[in-house]
Amino acid sequence: MQEKKGLVFDVQGYSVHDGPGCRSLVFLSGCPLRCEWCANPEGQVIKQQVMYQLKKCKYEEHNCRRCISACPYNAISESGDSEKPLLLDRTKCRECTTYDCTKACIHESLELSGEWMTVSELMAVIDRDRRFWGDGGGVTFTGGEPFMQKEFLTAVLKRCKEAFIHTAIETSAHVDTASFLKAFQYLDFAFTDLKHMDPEKHREGTGVNNKLILKNIAALAASDWPGILVIRIPIIEGYNDSDENITATAEFLNKIGLDIVNILPFHRMADSKYNQLGMSYKYAEHEETPDEIMKRVQKIFLDHEIGCFVGSNTPF
Repeated sequence: MQEKKGLVFDVQGYSVHDGPGCRSLVFLSGCPLRCEWCANPEGQVIKQQVMYQLKKCKYEEHNCRRCISACPYNAISESGDSEKPLLLDRTKCRECTTYDCTKACIHESLELSGEWMTVSELMAVIDRDRRFWGDGGGVTFTGGEPFMQKEFLTAVLKRCKEAFIHTAIETSAHVDTASFLKAFQYLDFAFTDLKHMDPEKHREGTGVNNKLILKNIAALAASDWPGILVIRIPIIEGYNDSDENITATAEFLNKIGLDIVNILPFHRMADSKYNQLGMSYKYAEHEETPDEIMKRVQKIFLDHEIGCFVGSNTPF
């Protein structure tokens, strides 16, 4: 039987902020949400995408036209602008499956956003990193949304448990409830994102309402899963940082019996990724969330007897 394959857009080692101990992070492509502040736009679709890094391009310096000649769809053309010499027609790129331009580019200016891997290939990478984890480490699956490739995810999780590897996941929880709960038999730890309590505000910022997300969080909290569940909330000034929303979030968590939250300040580290993908970025000029807002939000959770950890200052 042919082994399942999944699209992995990154594997990072030595993480100490995404689960217990030192961990490897596996980023799986595909996401049902379209958060306007998304930090990993290259992971939104389950398809390899061409990323163009202008600073590596040698078109002007060496009169290089290798990618233009290689593209079978004529999707790359000269712009006549020395500041940004090449134009990529992304509508034509979407039809491509060979990515000849990236193979022709010897300067790594044009690269693909992910790699198709079998379960065994990914396990080999995880096993390679295992010796660096030390005591208490493991692997965390993130994305994108890992459940968008749920069959591949489940197959890898099973292999991890067979190898006695501690497993964690970071998920939006926007997945059918049966699949969501079933996967947790192979998970030891979870971060579940919660962006907004108001369904319409949630839709405005992410493209979907929060009904399924809240249902799944409550279902997991009510289950007999023995692992640790942490609610993660990106704090976006002007979107979800109001006292009303944070209080509603705390009351929801009180109601379902959850008592650990990790709030994350907004950052603009994804700027370059949007440029490389030719995507617009609504939050390109948005400032990082001020400390005073983070402290105010933390106090509301603490007042509701919910442990609230800010940014990377966590015990997990």
